[in-house]
Amino acid sequence: MGREFGSAAARWCHLLQTEARPEIVAVCDANPGATQWFTDNFNVTQITADYRELLANPDVEAVYCAVPHNLHEQIYCDIISAGKHLLAEKPFGIDLAAAEKILACAQEHPQVLVRCSGEFPYFPGARRIFHHAEAGDFGEIIEVRAGFLHSSDLDPSKPINWKRKIATCGEYGCMGDLGMHILHVPLRLGWSPINVRALLSNIVKTRPDGKGGISDCETWDNAILACETSQGFPMVLETKRISPGDMNTWYLRVLGTQMSAEFSTKDPKLIRTMPFAPGSAQAWRHEDVGYESAYPTLTGGIFEFGFSDAILQMWAAFVDELTHGDGMDGDFRCATPEEALGSHHLFTAALESQRTGMTVKVADGSHG
Repeated sequence: MGREFGSAAARWCHLLQTEARPEIVAVCDANPGATQWFTDNFNVTQITADYRELLANPDVEAVYCAVPHNLHEQIYCDIISAGKHLLAEKPFGIDLAAAEKILACAQEHPQVLVRCSGEFPYFPGARRIFHHAEAGDFGEIIEVRAGFLHSSDLDPSKPINWKRKIATCGEYGCMGDLGMHILHVPLRLGWSPINVRALLSNIVKTRPDGKGGISDCETWDNAILACETSQGFPMVLETKRISPGDMNTWYLRVLGTQMSAEFSTKDPKLIRTMPFAPGSAQAWRHEDVGYESAYPTLTGGIFEFGFSDAILQMWAAFVDELTHGDGMDGDFRCATPEEALGSHHLFTAALESQRTGMTVKVADGSHG
């Protein structure tokens, strides 16, 4: 994902009407080989294996940080305390206690912009649904479903990685790794879960350790969370690492009394909508959505939008907010630490629900 950001920075000229652009001046990785791509493609002035050296560099104003979950609390807080703006990866801490400490650190340094990475809401179809919800076009909401599905762990011979170990990924498993992606839009709209009944699955229980042995898989592969929201309607959330046939499929479906809508990255140009009025036919409308981006680009509206475009738009939102604050030009800011904390409250309750087989109250569903 660091290289994805680097590619987006190199492509910044694709954006129109931008007042600021990111310049990559320093790179830090514990594996020196991982920095070669950056030195080959950018005028990087600092390469280090110690992130504290990077934070001491006065030329560094903002940091993108992608590390295993067990490192979030220490490194994120060190970045914030150093006065560097931060765009970091979900879930903002290995557990609820870590997330609370990161949020507290951010609140102690209000001059520092702290945001959570999440590119999928910048797809045009997702943006359409968000704006329909903001405008109240759905009427009374009947039900919401959202999910992030992929199949990269379907092969049982795939060697184990840090995401399958509690020590590095945390007990949340697939929820922590994927869940903030699908909660970003609901939490932004105030659709906060107040309780949850969780169905969590550990499907592949052992994997090759890459050294000729076998290692236990300790974290959840798949999660289905049935929630009641603060508005009273049900919301079903899915995060799955083993969903046969899915390749990073993100979807959002909203059913309402006046309108329903659905978007999935499986068909990234298509949005399905069904306006409804008494006496009218109940028929889904299928519409191709062109290149409708939050920030104008060189690409014409008739062309299709993809993952690298969503990455660019997410970074444009971060730089926009960093430059303009509350007066930012765009209409959808990156996920906040408060929203990330809201996801932790849900995931913590989901773990208890799985242990007890009961519906569990979400301790704090107010973050949005």
